[in-house]
Amino acid sequence: MSSLIRHLTVDCADAHRLGSFWAAVLEAPLADDDHPGDPEATVLAPGVSLLFVTVPDEKTVKNRLHLDLQPQDRTREEEVDRLLALGATLVADRRRPDGTGWVVLADVEGNEFCVERGIAERPS
Repeated sequence: MSSLIRHLTVDCADAHRLGSFWAAVLEAPLADDDHPGDPEATVLAPGVSLLFVTVPDEKTVKNRLHLDLQPQDRTREEEVDRLLALGATLVADRRRPDGTGWVVLADVEGNEFCVERGIAERPS
């Protein structure tokens, strides 16, 4: 039998803080046994869980791996506004006049991620 991806693991400065941010982004729960100050936090997202692990190293360069989000029940603009209200910051706006493109945001620890067009905004 082949292997399956159990978690996508992200090193961070504060596992609970970053896990809580991503739980809000994905509207998914943190694991029941995750609490402030814990060295790990798991977001139980559909598909693959996100595991945040506190490490002493600071983020120093651009991510080698990042998440691309596709809103399922709202537009890209609505999702960007929601994520900014949750504490994300705008890194780059790559939207094009024809509706294609994406928006690059950073989470509360500076990890970049992208927001693509929502499912209803894509051609059928």
